[in-house]
Amino acid sequence: MIRFLEPLWLVAIVPVLALAAVYVWRQYRRRSYAVRFTNVDLLKTLAPKGLGYRRHLAAGAFLLCLLTLASALARPSMDAKQPLERATVIIAIDVSLSMRADDVAPSRIQAAQEAAKEFVKTLPNSYNIGLVSFSKSASVLVSPGKDKNAINQAIDGLQLAEATATGEAVFTCLTAIQSVPADPPARIVLLSDGYRTAGRPIEDASAAAKAANVPVSTIAFGTDNGTVTIQNQVQRVPVDKPSLQRLAEDTKGHYYEAASLTELKKVYQDMGSSIGYRTVPREVTQWYVGMGLLFAFAAAGMSLLWTSRLP
Repeated sequence: MIRFLEPLWLVAIVPVLALAAVYVWRQYRRRSYAVRFTNVDLLKTLAPKGLGYRRHLAAGAFLLCLLTLASALARPSMDAKQPLERATVIIAIDVSLSMRADDVAPSRIQAAQEAAKEFVKTLPNSYNIGLVSFSKSASVLVSPGKDKNAINQAIDGLQLAEATATGEAVFTCLTAIQSVPADPPARIVLLSDGYRTAGRPIEDASAAAKAANVPVSTIAFGTDNGTVTIQNQVQRVPVDKPSLQRLAEDTKGHYYEAASLTELKKVYQDMGSSIGYRTVPREVTQWYVGMGLLFAFAAAGMSLLWTSRLP
């Protein structure tokens, strides 16, 4: 889609449209004058025989030349995906007891571990990748770096515990990001399946991430029918989808729902593509200038061919 970086310059089109209107008006006036002209022989000497509608083609090409060149002043551009040369991605995984639920086979935590490792594979080697786990509190298991093996080993070693501190997870991720020198672009990818039961509110964490300009992409992990057995009692562990969605939307991240291992893998592939690129405007002014020159040459060629003079 074409958009203009300096749309105010589109006012340059106005004189071109005015010129086109004058041309149409002059042609109408000429026709009216020809009807009133009584000396037919002299009229034939003024208007070359057989030119007909072709006499307008050169003028039309010339006006199109002016129109495209005037549009070029507004710096037309198209959105293009540009790979990020460097970035920091922190993966935050919920390790609360509810992750034992098997509504995502073989279990939520095992599916999350497998898909997280697949996600790490998709990220460029130039990225800094860190890992945070959270239950009653949040902790950095691997500081941001380029060692993917360390990330995978830490993912394999995740241990479940009580409670869910979603807000603390975001704050811990932000602290880990601050430890990276040169302040590269950063993203947080957060997996969670339950309601916050400990730590600071998610709203506070969202405000902090927004202030730091760090988008938080969230995955609502599991289904509303998930259950776990704790102390010989079966407990329902539904997913807090609204809170996770608000967290993503408020921080300009992405929100996903993963109810199966297959869906989760698709989610991570999609997230990898969205993290790995950024959309930037690519100026195409040269296209407009090139089209303007083509129209100019066309106008000159037709005019020389049919009238032996330049327009």
